[in-house]
Amino acid sequence: MRPLRYSINVTLDGCCDHRAIIPDEDLHRHAVENLERADALLFGRVTYEMMEAAWRRPARTEAWPDWMKPFGQTIDAAKKYVVSSSLERVDWNAELLRGDLEKAVAQLKRESGKGLLVGGVKLPLALAELGLIDEYELVVHPRLAGHGPTLFAGLSKYVDLKLVGRLEFGSGAVAMRYEPRR
Repeated sequence: MRPLRYSINVTLDGCCDHRAIIPDEDLHRHAVENLERADALLFGRVTYEMMEAAWRRPARTEAWPDWMKPFGQTIDAAKKYVVSSSLERVDWNAELLRGDLEKAVAQLKRESGKGLLVGGVKLPLALAELGLIDEYELVVHPRLAGHGPTLFAGLSKYVDLKLVGRLEFGSGAVAMRYEPRR
């Protein structure tokens, strides 16, 4: 059974707008390590379109610093599943997931492999509601953004977590990994 892991960057005041985060070499190296722990990525439409626009090859890699290139290459090559009722088709090593979200994701989790990695905001909220996320990683950045979006807005119930790992970056960001208390 493959675990479903969620990872996201967030400011100290809870903003998860990717434009509020300052990328650096350590964060990208960590993101590559997360990608390498997964057999496939799980995205909603918004995250899929954002990531495809930024990282699909041939991207403007000449504009990237050398430390960004491994992340770009790894995410470009990764298998992706996209949850969307509005997209007609996807490519970029991607497959559409339609129908019952709980059944579709549970089936992906039952397959053998290293794991699945989910990103974004809306899809992880739905997956948390269904109890399907096996690990939450919040990379908290030492910045106050003063705006949203925020994580898990509208969650209908508490999800109690236990800390299972912590990693500090030179930038002052801290990656905290949690598992649900079951």
